[in-house]
Amino acid sequence: MAFVSVYLGLGSNQGNRLQNLMRALDLLDKGLGCHYTALSRIIETKAWGFKGDKFLNACVLYRVFKKGTPEEHGHEILAICKDIERRLGRNGAPEFDADGRRVYHNRAIDIDILFYGSERIDTEDLQVPHPLIAERDFVKIPLAEIAKPSLREAFPEYFV
Repeated sequence: MAFVSVYLGLGSNQGNRLQNLMRALDLLDKGLGCHYTALSRIIETKAWGFKGDKFLNACVLYRVFKKGTPEEHGHEILAICKDIERRLGRNGAPEFDADGRRVYHNRAIDIDILFYGSERIDTEDLQVPHPLIAERDFVKIPLAEIAKPSLREAFPEYFV
């Protein structure tokens, strides 16, 4: 059986932020069919890209059974993440301004796929590695705590 390392970024700035993260982890365990392999410490950060309440952020690593192509399996994982976000109170589609830039808002939970093994996925609705990792300390700091050497070797630009 082949397995793949999937790194996810988690964030919450509404309601009981810690409870939201813990509930998301529980639902991810169920949705992905395994318990996570590594969890970073949870850090508090300012809102990024908008004025809002402070976030609690963490990164988590799952070793999941590889199914289909990276694109197919990546979209399956994305669907699980989006379902969990909806279940925990995040509603609505992504919003963009007149210049096409993403508009960010407060949210009970945000789950981003950061890496899918050493693969690159580039589809209309899924880009892996996540294209904004290098700009986000709230991702880079916890990610550095749990990143395996193989990830650092495959994507050294994210671990400078």
